[in-house]
Amino acid sequence: MRLINRHPDHAGRLLLILLPFALLLFAYFMGSVARLTENPNDKLLPSAVQMTDAVKRLAFSEDKRSGDYLMWQDSRSSLQRLAIGLGISALLGLCLGIAAGTLPLFSAPLSPLLTVLSMVPPLAILPILFIVFGLGELSKVMLIVIGITPVLARDLEQRAREIPQELLIKAQTLGASTWTLILRVILPQLMPRLLISLRLVLGSAWLFLIAAEAIASTDGLGYRVFLVRRYLAMDVILPYVAWITLLAWSMDLGLKQLTRLAFPWYEGAKA
Repeated sequence: MRLINRHPDHAGRLLLILLPFALLLFAYFMGSVARLTENPNDKLLPSAVQMTDAVKRLAFSEDKRSGDYLMWQDSRSSLQRLAIGLGISALLGLCLGIAAGTLPLFSAPLSPLLTVLSMVPPLAILPILFIVFGLGELSKVMLIVIGITPVLARDLEQRAREIPQELLIKAQTLGASTWTLILRVILPQLMPRLLISLRLVLGSAWLFLIAAEAIASTDGLGYRVFLVRRYLAMDVILPYVAWITLLAWSMDLGLKQLTRLAFPWYEGAKA
């Protein structure tokens, strides 16, 4: 039997999913034990006990200065910024994608502009955002919006162009106006693709958020990671990185399930 035709059963698939993570953890803790045995004060590869103590201190003990549970406070601040940025980007990307993909008068100026904007490195204009919008919440949200909106818009524009012209012609034959076409034909086709596009840009959105928080913030997951790096506090950094990864994965899984439940007919939901 050819390898390309072999599929694992449920138990085998679960084992294959867990195997690389188990190997990474095994390699890490073997290296940690070796380094700590040689130098108990080594900070590069902290043990599981050290990281557990750090998590207890940050997540389950009140900070003496602020009285907050720092890990949850950081998570709340970062997720709030991310949610606002993604929401604004989704709305703008949908509007621009529809305009550029279906209306020729808007497509001519918008399509090249979106192409150029999507090539601008958002982190390169971060200082400009801080100058224009200040060091508050707005600049952090705007970095996310500027970073992912052109990508979302271009993806939705391409999807809008792929809608069969026969559907549009039939709708117009039945008397549909431009707004009716957009609301009844085009928008339902693009909504599931919007959710899938959001999944694809989640990693970039987190990157922009962490970068903005690291440079100018007083709370947030990115702020905490870059704050403790000066002390080489890997027992804090590694759990925070794992927590950020878990949050991002949970958001991706949530968007995937939402796509399947809301738009089961869409072929992209099977991906």
